[in-house]
Amino acid sequence: MISLLLKVLVSGAAIWLAAFLAPGMSVENFGAAIVAAIVIGLLDWVLNKFLGVDPSPLGKGVTGFLVAAVVLFVAGKLVNGLNVSILGALIGALVLGIVDMILPGGRTY
Repeated sequence: MISLLLKVLVSGAAIWLAAFLAPGMSVENFGAAIVAAIVIGLLDWVLNKFLGVDPSPLGKGVTGFLVAAVVLFVAGKLVNGLNVSILGALIGALVLGIVDMILPGGRTY
């Protein structure tokens, strides 16, 4: 349980960082970043479980990057306090992919 909570907090921080660095992406507060991390995790799970698509930004090359950008864009539509433009989704997916490569232990968002 602690591990899951820690992953959600780290994912929220990664989304907060992506919003800070990516033009066209903004998060109103850290609570919205946490909710966005949960929504993105659920969308990733659905894509992986039912469609067999791995939404890791840098894991499957260009396809994974584009799927991650779409997931981020959809999360922006679903989560109040997370605003993501198309350009913001592309840059945000790149930032999240880089964060994912830097941090040990698998996907952070």
